[in-house]
Amino acid sequence: MRVGILGGTFNPPHLGHLICAQEAYLQLNLDRVILMPAGRPPHKPSLKGEPGPGHRLELCRRAVGSDPRFDVSDLEVRREGPSYTVDTLSELTSLMPDSELFLIVGGDVAAGLPSWHQPERVLSLATLAVAKRRGTTQASIDQALSGLQGGDRAEFFRMPRIGISSTEIRQRVQLQQPIKYLVPDPVASYIDEHRLYGGRKEL
Repeated sequence: MRVGILGGTFNPPHLGHLICAQEAYLQLNLDRVILMPAGRPPHKPSLKGEPGPGHRLELCRRAVGSDPRFDVSDLEVRREGPSYTVDTLSELTSLMPDSELFLIVGGDVAAGLPSWHQPERVLSLATLAVAKRRGTTQASIDQALSGLQGGDRAEFFRMPRIGISSTEIRQRVQLQQPIKYLVPDPVASYIDEHRLYGGRKEL
């Protein structure tokens, strides 16, 4: 089974995340894509108003809904301490020994892979699946990965330009502006129901 792993803080998940998962699923002939919300990302400071990993996990579940192509994992949310990708991939390899793993990342993230914790171990556990977007060229990504064993196995897929960010969505909620059409309706309803990100009225 070919399984894609799409990690992130998902704070909150939006349509850009789902489109990325869909395009990876389609273009790389994956059998499913797992959204993996981070517990404590080692490289990101805690955000003001961060709702907590439990809420972000549920937001991902609401975003995915009943789509049979996608799953949501609580593996990183349950892990104590900083959560490294290499640990996640190691655990998934043990849980799914017959699956081929694809780590789905954006081009900017792929270019920064050499600075990750045990990057060559990451590449030995999963094929890097890189979303091609404006801003980071494939040549620069290839150059960044060239010094890593396994870097030449990276696969690229096309990603439509989606000008949506979690930061923008949080700001819109704080300003009591609508986020409909930027996130799935169940995500907007959950944010409103639990008054996440400083929201105070129907979104």
